[in-house]
Order: sequence, then structure tokens, then C-alpha cells
Amino acid sequence: MATEAEQVDGEEGAEGAKQPKGGKKGLIIGLVLLLVLGGGGFAGWKFFGAKPADGDAKAKAEAEEKNKLPPKYINIDPPFVVNFEAASMVRFLQVTISVMTRDPATETLIKDNDPRVRNDLLMILGNQAYESVSTAEGKEGLRKRCLESLRSIVKDLGGDPKKVEALLFTSFVMQ
Repeated sequence: MATEAEQVDGEEGAEGAKQPKGGKKGLIIGLVLLLVLGGGGFAGWKFFGAKPADGDAKAKAEAEEKNKLPPKYINIDPPFVVNFEAASMVRFLQVTISVMTRDPATETLIKDNDPRVRNDLLMILGNQAYESVSTAEGKEGLRKRCLESLRSIVKDLGGDPKKVEALLFTSFVMQ
């Protein structure tokens, strides 16, 4: 027969088996495990999820490049002829200009407003000094001023100035 002390220890052991082991400790471990797995899943989603999005953006940009309309060149005829003084001599400048766009609406806008386009470009071309347009840098600066003027006209008429992609001097003769 067991003594009374042994019986009391046995009953406590039986009660200890009925109680869940590690009560608060198990809850804390479970929460930590949940946070670690959740954080790992989120990090994996961000890391692996971002690459296809970048690839999709690149694929979309490539598709837009392929779907771009071919360039249209608008010749502004007749050529511009302006005179300017250079060292007490009268000099002439003859310039033929073409404009590049891919947008049919911008092409129509430029063609329909040819008098205004010609006027503004003549004002720019006629105010040049011989020395400034006789260098490559001077010609490039003149081309850029003409392009900005044309973009300003398109913007004023309700068009998108970014659709005027380039202005080209197809002939540039000084005498």
C-alpha cells in the first residue's frame, strides 16, 4: 500500500496530465511561428512578384514600339528664302524644312495651318546673323528654335506638342 504522500503525488500527476502542457508558452511559440511564416510569405511575394511586373512593363513598351505608326514627313513648301546683312553685303538664306510626326491628327493640324507655320518660321529665319548660322552649332540652334516654335503652334491649336518629333533642314543654302 502506498503512503498518503505517494497517493497525493499520484493524484497531482494525474491532474497534471489533464492540463495542457505549456499553456502560454505554446501560444507565444504559435504567434512567433505565424509571424515568421507570414513575413517570409510576404517577402517572397514582393521579391518574386515584382519581376513579372517589370517584365510586363517591358513587354508592354515593346508592344507599343511595334504598334507605332510609321513616321510621316511633312514638307513645308515652297522653301524659305530670307536675306540678312553680313559685312555690308546682302546675303540670302534658302532653307527647305520637313517636319516628322507619326500622328495623323498632328499632320493635318500642321498642313491646315500652313500660313501661321510659315509666318512664325520666317520670323525666326529672317532674324539671323550670317555669322551665327555659318557654323554647325548655329544651324543646330536654329533648328531647335524652329522646332520649339512649331511645337508651340501645335499646342496653341489644341494638339499635342510631343507628337511633333523632329524638324529637319532638308536644304540649307547661304549665298
